Amino acid sequence: MTPLSTPSARALNRSMVLSIIMVSYLMLVIDISIVLTGLPRIQRALGFTPASLSWIQNAYTLTFGGFLLLGARAGDILGRRRMFITGLAIFTLASLAIGAAMTPAWMIAFRAVQGLGAAILAPSTLALISTHFEEGPERTRALALYAAAAGIGATLGLVAGGLLADLISWRAGFFINLPLGMLLIAGSLRYIRETPRQSGRFDMAGALTSTLGMCWLVFGIVEAAESGWGTVQSWSGMLGGVLLLAAFLWIESHARQPLLPLSLLRNAQRNAAYIARLLFLCGMAGFWFFTAQYLQGVLGFSPMLAGMAFVPVTLPQLATSLSVPAAVRRFGQRRILLLGLTLCLAGVLWQGLAATQADYLTGVMGPMLLVGFGQGWVLAPLTVAGVAGVEPNNAGAASGVLNVAHQIGATLGLAILVVVYSGGHATLYPAADMARHTGHVLEVAALFLAAALLVVLRYIRFDLLARPLPGVQRQGGHARS
Repeated sequence: MTPLSTPSARALNRSMVLSIIMVSYLMLVIDISIVLTGLPRIQRALGFTPASLSWIQNAYTLTFGGFLLLGARAGDILGRRRMFITGLAIFTLASLAIGAAMTPAWMIAFRAVQGLGAAILAPSTLALISTHFEEGPERTRALALYAAAAGIGATLGLVAGGLLADLISWRAGFFINLPLGMLLIAGSLRYIRETPRQSGRFDMAGALTSTLGMCWLVFGIVEAAESGWGTVQSWSGMLGGVLLLAAFLWIESHARQPLLPLSLLRNAQRNAAYIARLLFLCGMAGFWFFTAQYLQGVLGFSPMLAGMAFVPVTLPQLATSLSVPAAVRRFGQRRILLLGLTLCLAGVLWQGLAATQADYLTGVMGPMLLVGFGQGWVLAPLTVAGVAGVEPNNAGAASGVLNVAHQIGATLGLAILVVVYSGGHATLYPAADMARHTGHVLEVAALFLAAALLVVLRYIRFDLLARPLPGVQRQGGHARS
């Protein structure tokens, strides 16, 4: 028996694989939120308007979500480790360019490139978990840690972004990706094994229509915040987006090798998991984006203090995220998911109703504690539900759909909530305006979370998800097609 075939060596390799995957995914999620606490300084430095400021987020999340399915397909055809490393390289180099940005157009353009790198990298992270960890307790634990990285990354990004913006510069949050990305690439070459290539072709028509459709749709919604719903740009953008997305579905239904195998959407409970995740992110994106600005614009916090103000979210979320495997064994996936969603809904609604009080302890910290405890119990069960029963050859596509729901939910939610924020009437008191508008935004965000809760209540039953799908037989404790 060689050293690498011993149980301890195999465990060490799996641990390294999981560590590399988690840190890589954590880097992607952190870069969604690391700019938030630095937004006021970025706005002053580069000259963004209040509504165009949302494009710092949307440029990243749109290309991230839009090209995810193509990235997943590329992993299936070319090898998931190869695409994992390619995505890391693009993401890292784009981060360097963003840190050097001198104009809004420069920053937005390379945020889009960074999102492309994330779209190539992200599907491989989840697919590599599926190929390195067998279905059962081992994979459940890995997925729980993966989901914890998704949730904790958002709050870590806020804290790190505030610290770096105050102590060094908002640019440092992007420059730090260079050494981290290089280390991850080296670790990937050493520890992650390549997956077999599959014959196939790339569905470029599907990739372009899905990405451009989402871009146009979000452009139309954000334009409504700038110019009003009656403008030609707003309606033409939304109409063009809807038509392109309809064309995408038509293309996928006729393609020989589609980006999105429509068979993945024949499972009603997986569909419910995708929809619930989308709605959850619609609400939570507004919570992170507007709370970060509320802390500075209403409460007068510095970027560093604003980042530290998110610690009441970070620590409870870390605790509940790590407790998911034990909580699932004791209470079941459905109960902890429902409890998590209820806590998030209560926290966001509380903060929205208390926004005009401009008090951190009762109006922000208390709600943050509820959101922190809740979010740690939401993402892991939704991740399990989103990939349950998927055959190994569709693991990349399934992880792509899951991540699409995550990113598109954040993008659409933020675009809609920017319109809600801009819909109020200004007074002579900017801080009071921000407090009032932020309250309205968070109340609408709570409606998204309530909708996610209703979807889970009505449609998701984990005992049914655990049953073998048609055409799949179980032998020796493992699924075989």
